[in-house]
Order: sequence, then structure tokens, then C-alpha cells
Amino acid sequence: MRSFGSINDNIKNIRELKNYTQQYMAQSLGITQAGYCKIEKGRTEISYIKLRKIAAILEVSVEVIMNFDSQLYLKTFNNSSAESNPVSMGDLSNHYHDKIIILEFLLSKTDLELERYKKTFGTL
Repeated sequence: MRSFGSINDNIKNIRELKNYTQQYMAQSLGITQAGYCKIEKGRTEISYIKLRKIAAILEVSVEVIMNFDSQLYLKTFNNSSAESNPVSMGDLSNHYHDKIIILEFLLSKTDLELERYKKTFGTL
């Protein structure tokens, strides 16, 4: 099972696969390169909004970032035949289990942000 910290690694891996620099990512996000480096190193929390911006810059979905598996990517890249890289039911089960955990985490963060906005601006 993957940890939440792996999202930061996934961002870095996808960025490197696209040959984007940290400076390019930082400029695109409107932050410093040092600030962006903290994102990749997991030294700062990533809001869902920022994660969506990063996904847009990387031209992938948030789901791809959350579920990116560099080893699976390399296996798929190196093996042109789907039969040479079968996916087991256990792999699929782990994939969806990890996805559920990540989505529950993001939902709890969204709930906290919503409560903060309600306290600040009131309810509709």
C-alpha cells in the first residue's frame, strides 16, 4: 500500500518524464523554485486546488498523479504487448484500495476547508 507522501514523488516523476524543470513548474504556478521544491519533497501541504493546477501543467488528471506507478509505467513502456505485462486481481484490488484511501483523505481535507469557509463567510 502506498503512503500519501507518494503523491509528491509522483509529481516529481511525471515532471521528470516530461522533461520539465522545477523552475518551469514554479513559474507556471506563480511560486518560487524553492517553494515548488518543498512540494516535491513533501515539506508543504498541497491543497486540492494546487494539485489540480499541477495536474493541468503536467497535462494529466489528478487521478493520474494520485495513482501514478513509475514501475508500472516503465514496464508498460518497455513491453509493447499487453500479454507480457498481465495485471493480477491483487494488483487491481490494491490500486482501488489505495485510491479509496486517497479520496477519503482528500474528502476530509475538503470538508475542513468547507467548514473554514462557512465560519468565515457564513452559509448560503
